[in-house]
Formats: sequence, C-alpha cells, structure tokens
Amino acid sequence: MKRIILFASVICVSVVSALVFWQFRDNFQLNIASKIMAKDTLAKISFKEMEFDYGKIKKGSNGGHEFIFENDGNVPLVITNVTTSCGCTAPEWSKEPVKPKEKSKIKVVYDTNRIGAFSKTISVYSNADEHIVTLTIKGVVEE
Repeated sequence: MKRIILFASVICVSVVSALVFWQFRDNFQLNIASKIMAKDTLAKISFKEMEFDYGKIKKGSNGGHEFIFENDGNVPLVITNVTTSCGCTAPEWSKEPVKPKEKSKIKVVYDTNRIGAFSKTISVYSNADEHIVTLTIKGVVEE
C-alpha cells in the first residue's frame, strides 16, 4: 500500500512539474517575442548635439539656440514636455508628432541679462525608447 501511494505521489509531482515547465516555457517565449516587437515599434530620438557652449557672450545678446533631433524609430515621435532647470531658460517645441526619419527642433532661449557663468539643463520627455533626454547649455555672460 505504501508503495502504491509513493508511486502515485511521484506520478502527480512529475505531471505537475511538467505542466509548470511548459507554462513557464510558453510565457518566457511570449515575453521575449513581445520585447522584440515592442522595441521595433518605438520612436527613437537622436540629437545632433547634446550640449551647446555659448562661450563668452555680451549681456543682453541673443541667448537662443536650436537643438536639432531626428526620429530614428518606426512610429511617430511625440515630445510630451520640455522642462528647464531654471526660469532663466525658456523652451519652445512643436506639439505635432515627428514622423519616422523626419527632423525637428527644440529652441531654448537663455536670459542673457544675468551676468556670470551659467550651466543649465533641458529635460526632453517623449514616447521614445529613451523617455527622458537631458540637454545642456553653458557659457559666460559678460558686462
């Protein structure tokens, strides 16, 4: 009797283990496939430059600069928000989606009425594979 119970227990454990293995195997394959598919269906943002150095500029001069980027992905790129590390820098960008392989720009204007060295960051939020990209402007405003 003990042998029959032991044999039945071994059979049950084996069947359950096989079912769990096959379930895990299917889920594992689905996860890999969905990650591969998801990567192919993302926008990708590529900037021409990540940092701009104004160098030495005069007080009250033009503090504008345009960061050019391209959508290297397969779906439209949407810039959802652009923030700056200081109120002295104002960003402008198009709210329209950027189609794959097309270029667009983010314009930033630094208030050059503030004398001295500066280094400011611009955070770009989008639906790209890299959801947040940080750009930098720096320079020295002279009297």
